[in-house]
Amino acid sequence: MTSLAAEYAGRLKVVKVDTDANPSLAMAYGVTSIPTMAFFKDGEVVKSVVGARPKPALAELFDEALA
Repeated sequence: MTSLAAEYAGRLKVVKVDTDANPSLAMAYGVTSIPTMAFFKDGEVVKSVVGARPKPALAELFDEALA
């Protein structure tokens, strides 16, 4: 994921949240399974994806989020 974060730097921000250390944040966004990826636009969740994905699939999700 860090290589994708570097590739998309300046166009989107990738952050990682430790749900064990931040259970209230996980609960607020309905995270029940790990990994969960949430896409935000203007402070609102516009899409969330549960489960591991290969790099090309993550790149597709990033491109969709930027479209």
